[in-house]
Amino acid sequence: MPKPEPADTVDNEPLVFQPSDAVFARAAEIFRLMSTPIRIRIINTLCHGEKNVSEILDSVVTTQPNLSQHLNLLYQARVLDKERRGNQIFYRIANRDVVALCRTLCSQVAADQALAAE
Repeated sequence: MPKPEPADTVDNEPLVFQPSDAVFARAAEIFRLMSTPIRIRIINTLCHGEKNVSEILDSVVTTQPNLSQHLNLLYQARVLDKERRGNQIFYRIANRDVVALCRTLCSQVAADQALAAE
């Protein structure tokens, strides 16, 4: 019978710190923000550089008011940054850690789906 892993390890690597309640709260906030496919698609679109709302709409199929609501939530959570230029607003990634999290999770899900399809 295989020996169970200790509760404080993942892949045999010990946790390097004991997170505080504030860390858990921020992690939960980020997971809540990423719980909608459209927000993950927005993050993916902006990984390729800053874009204005019209350019984001070309990649994210939704209405402009709905897109603006999601962009505002990501901005308020400090995941995105924005800059007004004339009558246009340009968005860009402000938190690279969220991008890394999204990429890691999406890559794992894609790999799992590919294995399941075999």
